[in-house]
Amino acid sequence: MRANNDEFNPLTEEEIEAQRRDEELDRRIRRMVVRVNSGEADEEIAHDRELEEQEQAEEQAKEQRERKRHSGLSWQIFSGTILTSRGLSSVYRYFGAIAVMCFVSIVVMFAVLYADLEYSRMENDVQLLRERSIRLQEQLHRRTTHQAISDSLAARGINLQDPRKTKAVLEE
Repeated sequence: MRANNDEFNPLTEEEIEAQRRDEELDRRIRRMVVRVNSGEADEEIAHDRELEEQEQAEEQAKEQRERKRHSGLSWQIFSGTILTSRGLSSVYRYFGAIAVMCFVSIVVMFAVLYADLEYSRMENDVQLLRERSIRLQEQLHRRTTHQAISDSLAARGINLQDPRKTKAVLEE
């Protein structure tokens, strides 16, 4: 294909496009200057300012609602921001003291449970010793004098016999 335009143009297409954009910008600027001089632009500027003020008011109201929502105690606890709040940072040492007391309470509770376990074990040992003492006392006292005499006679070879008839008691 051959170009129909035989004229030589030293400008590239990008340069030509840039010239068109510059000319369009110049036209807009001239129109704006004419509008500003005639007073039409003042109305638009005032309208734009009103729109900006409304947008700023909406943004401030949105930020205030967000701050109010985030300032609730339940939200602060859930999100963890309660730890960075100024009101709470002054009482950190009290929280530390409470944590230490809770730890000491847990340690004391386990110590008491261990002592109770030892007490129960010792009580069981004492009960077993009492039972053993009672059994030994029974074995010690099981032997009566009659049994002791019959054992000693049997050791000498003498047979002890109970009388066959009961004796009559003499009356006076």
